[in-house]
Amino acid sequence: MQVRDAAEWAASLPLAQALREGAWLYPVVETVHIVGFAVLVGAVAMFDLRVLGFGRQLPVQALARHLLPWSAGSMLLVVPTGLLLFIADPQSLLANRVFLLKLGLILAAGLNALAFHAGPYRSAAAWSQQAPALARLHALLSLGLWIAVIACGRMLAYF
Repeated sequence: MQVRDAAEWAASLPLAQALREGAWLYPVVETVHIVGFAVLVGAVAMFDLRVLGFGRQLPVQALARHLLPWSAGSMLLVVPTGLLLFIADPQSLLANRVFLLKLGLILAAGLNALAFHAGPYRSAAAWSQQAPALARLHALLSLGLWIAVIACGRMLAYF
């Protein structure tokens, strides 16, 4: 099945039709998506800011143990609601460069997080008050990528 065929199939689902035609369903799903995204990006941003040197009195690993479950748990809201928003109008979203950029940025942010946790974070117990330069670079990249994702999500309403 090609992407275009899959998009047409998704758009034909009764749930997709309800999202398009109902007065409340789409706005409720979008609100839950935004709340989940706020928790995700908020937790990531707080952690990234700590890696960058803010709040040095908080141990990095202790903060990670507190924030990472929030960011992971928020995915239980973000992913399903994002898919629901997508099936409401998949053809136009797939033709929208801003949407495709948003997906690429999300992928880049995820790969950055994986590289951070597989790389510099493995030695976090040995970090003194300041994280090493590579860890700070990952944190800066993370913040920039998530801000760009937010900007793309907002711009979808205009493009």
